[in-house]
Amino acid sequence: MSEPADPLPGAGGVEPAAIEQAAQTVPGAMGASPLAMPRAAWWQIARRVYVMIGFHNLSLLAAGVAFFAFLAFVPLIASVVLLYGLIGDPQTVAGSIDLLRGLAPPEVLKILEEQLLAIVTSSKSAQGIGLGIAILVSLYGAMRAATAMIAALNIIYEEHETRNIFRKTFVAAAITLGMVLVAVIGIFSISLFTYASRFLKPYVGDGAALLVQLATWVFAGALISLTFAIFFRFAPDRRAAKWRWLSVGSVLSTLLWVLITFGFGFYVANFTNYNATYGSLAAVVIFLMWLFLSANAVLLGAEVNSEIERQTMVDSTVGPDRPIGQRGAAMADSVVLDEASRALLEKKRRRRAAHLANRIS
Repeated sequence: MSEPADPLPGAGGVEPAAIEQAAQTVPGAMGASPLAMPRAAWWQIARRVYVMIGFHNLSLLAAGVAFFAFLAFVPLIASVVLLYGLIGDPQTVAGSIDLLRGLAPPEVLKILEEQLLAIVTSSKSAQGIGLGIAILVSLYGAMRAATAMIAALNIIYEEHETRNIFRKTFVAAAITLGMVLVAVIGIFSISLFTYASRFLKPYVGDGAALLVQLATWVFAGALISLTFAIFFRFAPDRRAAKWRWLSVGSVLSTLLWVLITFGFGFYVANFTNYNATYGSLAAVVIFLMWLFLSANAVLLGAEVNSEIERQTMVDSTVGPDRPIGQRGAAMADSVVLDEASRALLEKKRRRRAAHLANRIS
């Protein structure tokens, strides 16, 4: 048996011929950004995403993320309230819940409101060092959701976790703190938008409320997209991708999350009765289901981003451009038309030839 051809050094076993062939035959292989890819490239990306959803067991990953997000929910809310209390009136946080009515399911808002009021009441006595300790403890509890997201994104981006426990904990803490700060900015901005609406109403009329509401949701959507992009950039154990290669999945996750939230809220209110099935646990079940659907939206955006990176041969990672195999990211170092793909094409060609030969004979 002849020895296999030597692979390109550091290119994950991809031969130079496969790289050349991919550059010439794969649509969008030389695209410098997602917007530069042709329609044929997007068709290939969509087909691979469909396959990888099952291969990566996306629903199972989303269930795990949702469970840990549920456990981290109260500590995360506590972190937001305590940090916001340093710069504003915590009671405003509870009042901001009214702006979400009609969007999230009422049961979810009820749990959120109860926890907010409890935390606001108990945090009034926390001052100085006690407040700092409370924030640290809350952040530590909220890190469980970030840790689960790190594990899920490593699977989607096909990376092995090599960071030691200290570095991984630091990344999870940084992501959690980033989420909290984004939430604080969002709540503070909503408060400003509400104040602006009341200030402008005597001059502009009822149109001011509609304009401010629209501006609120646009700003909130941008913050949510930024949060998803932060997940995709820093959570996986790989060299970070450039922001432009994260944009499509981040926007897609945001749009899906909004549609899921509206749709699930409408479904719960009009087409089902969780109280009849689950009784006193109905609110918890609805909240978990909403988290599960939301996690699916986030992870689907990650799948799209990973397959977009696989489609291009241009270096999608930060820093100076590097050759394939030296980029520190499985998706950026892969070639769509690799040895396995060519073997599959050859197998199909032999089948067609054999079928044709049988028809002729």
